[in-house]
Amino acid sequence: MASRPPMASRSPMASGSPSSTSSSPRTPSMAKRLLENDLNLARQLRIHSNREVIFIKFTPFAIALAAGNLSLDTFQHFITQGKNFLKAFAQAYESAANNTDDEHAERELLELRKIVLMEMTKHESFLQEWGLDVTNDATPDPGTANCTEFLLAAASGKVDGAKCVLELTTPFEKTIAAIYTIGALTPCVQLYPFLAAELQMLPGLREDSHPYKKWIKLYTCDSHQELAVKTEELLEKLSVTLTGDGIDVLYNLYHQAMILEIDLFNSQPFAQPTVVPVIKGLSTAEDRLMFLSNFDLTCTVHDSSATLAEMTLGTAPKSDCSPSGSEHSPSESPLARMSLSELRNMWKDISKQYTQDYEECIESIIPPEKVEFNHSSLVQALEQVADFEKKANSRVIKSGVLRGLKLEDIIKAGKNLILQDGCIGFYQKLTQINVVVNVHMLSYCWCGDLIRSSLSSVGFDHSNVHANELIFNEERLSTGEMVLKVESPIEKLQIYNHILKNDADERNKLTVYVGDCMGDILCLIEADIGIVIGSSESLRRVGSRFGVTFAPLFAATVRKQKEVTDGGSLKWKGTRSGVLYTVSCWAEIHAFLLGW
Repeated sequence: MASRPPMASRSPMASGSPSSTSSSPRTPSMAKRLLENDLNLARQLRIHSNREVIFIKFTPFAIALAAGNLSLDTFQHFITQGKNFLKAFAQAYESAANNTDDEHAERELLELRKIVLMEMTKHESFLQEWGLDVTNDATPDPGTANCTEFLLAAASGKVDGAKCVLELTTPFEKTIAAIYTIGALTPCVQLYPFLAAELQMLPGLREDSHPYKKWIKLYTCDSHQELAVKTEELLEKLSVTLTGDGIDVLYNLYHQAMILEIDLFNSQPFAQPTVVPVIKGLSTAEDRLMFLSNFDLTCTVHDSSATLAEMTLGTAPKSDCSPSGSEHSPSESPLARMSLSELRNMWKDISKQYTQDYEECIESIIPPEKVEFNHSSLVQALEQVADFEKKANSRVIKSGVLRGLKLEDIIKAGKNLILQDGCIGFYQKLTQINVVVNVHMLSYCWCGDLIRSSLSSVGFDHSNVHANELIFNEERLSTGEMVLKVESPIEKLQIYNHILKNDADERNKLTVYVGDCMGDILCLIEADIGIVIGSSESLRRVGSRFGVTFAPLFAATVRKQKEVTDGGSLKWKGTRSGVLYTVSCWAEIHAFLLGW
C-alpha cells in the first residue's frame, strides 16, 4: 500500500473520472477550458502561465535581486532598459485606443496610457537617484528589443507571430486588433507587480539594508497595481466578443509574451556566482547528478493502487454467472468466482482497514511534544510504520483482489496514467543536459510494470525502477501474489543507500530526492537536496514533531544565494541536515535544478 491512504479519498469505487491538465501551450481545448472557468479571462490566462512565472522567479537574475547581492552593473543595465518598455506600453495603449470603436474602452485605454507616462516620469527620477543619465535613451538590448517589438507588432495587427495579420481596414478588424494588443500587454503589466509582491514576502526584503528594496517596492505601488487591474478588466470586457479561435489566438499571444519575458530575464548580463540552476554548479568532468524520486502522487495525479483496483473492477463479472448462464472457466477469468459487488466490497474493506490502521500507527509514533532533529530516533519510530505496511500488503495478497489482471492491460494503463503537470517535461530535459545523470524511481507501487510503461516515453532505464512486482502465470495473468521489495520507509532508505554504494563511478555526486509522503521521509533527509512536492499532512506532522524543518524552495534558494556573499558555498550539500524543501509543482523543481 502507499504510505498515505490511497483509497480513502481516491477510492476505486468513487464516481467520475479525473481531469487532465495539459502542459502544452497550444492545446485545442484551451479556449473551452478558459471559457468554462468561473474566474475572469485575464486571471485564467495568468493561472495557465504560472509555469512561466516560476521560471522567471528562479532565474539567476531574480534570485540574486531578491537576495540583495545582484551586481550593481547588472541592476543598472536592467533599470535603464525600463524606459524602452514604458515607451512601448504607451504606444501600444494608444494604438489600441485608436483602433477600438468602443468609446468607453477608448477613454479607458487613454487613461492607462496616462498612467504609463506618469510611470516614465517616476522611472526617470529613480534613475537619477542611482546616478544614471536620463537624457539619453538606452539602446534596447536583444531581450528588450524582442519584447517591445512583439508588443508593437501586435498593436499593428501582426498577431500570433507571423501566422495572423490583420489588415486593419474594417472596424471589426481594428476592434480585434485592439483586443489582441491588450492581450499582449496584460502579462507584461501583470508580471512585475506580481513578482514584486512575491519578493516582498521574503524575510530579507523587510530589512532596510536591502539595496534594491525601493525598486521592488516601486512595483507594488498603487499606480502599477491600477495599471494591471484596469488592463485585466478591460481585457475581460472586450474579449466577450471573441469566438473560440479568437480565445486561442489571445492565449498564444499571452504565452508568447511570457516566453519573451523569460528570455529577457535570462539574457541579462550576469557574471557573478549563482546557486541556480543547480546543474550549473556541476561543471567539471568529475561531477554528476543522482536524481531519485517516488512515483505515486509524486509523479502521478492519482495513486497507482487505485488504478489497479479500478482495473480489477473492470475485469470482474457483473454476477456469479455469465449473462448466458454458463459459468466462466478459471482460465478465461480467474476472478469468475468473485462477482463485481463482492470485489467492490472487498476493496472497500481493505481501504477502510488501511485508513484506520494508518491513522492509529501515525498517532503511536508521534512524540507528545516537538523534539530536536535526531535521525536515529526518527528511523526507530518508522520501524513501526514498516510493520504496519507489511501487514497491509499481506492483507491485499491474501484477499486475491489483484488476481486475473492481464499484463498487457497493465502496460496499457501505465501509458495512460495521468502524470503531474510538468513531470514528463522535466524527465525529458534531464536527457538533454550536459551533465552525467543517474535516475532512479523508488515506489511502494504493487506493480513495477505500471511505472516502467508510464515512463517509457522518456527512455527510463527499466532496471532503475525499484518497486514491488506482481507475479504472472504463463498466460501473463496476475496470480495475485507479489514479489515484495519496497514496503516501508526503512526499505526505501536501504535501496537508496544500496544505489549510492553500488554506483562505481567515483565522480562527485549531488543527490536529489523528490517525494510527497511519509514513506519518502528518510530518503528525503538522506539526500543532499530533499524536495517535498504536494502537501501531505502526515509527512509534515510526523516530520515537524521529529524536528524536521520544511522550507519553501524559493525562499531557501534566495537565502542560499545571500549566503554566497558572506563566503558561503555554492554547493548544495545537506545530507541529514533535517531541512527539506517544499514545492507545489514540478515547474519549481525544473526551474531550480535545470533552468529554462
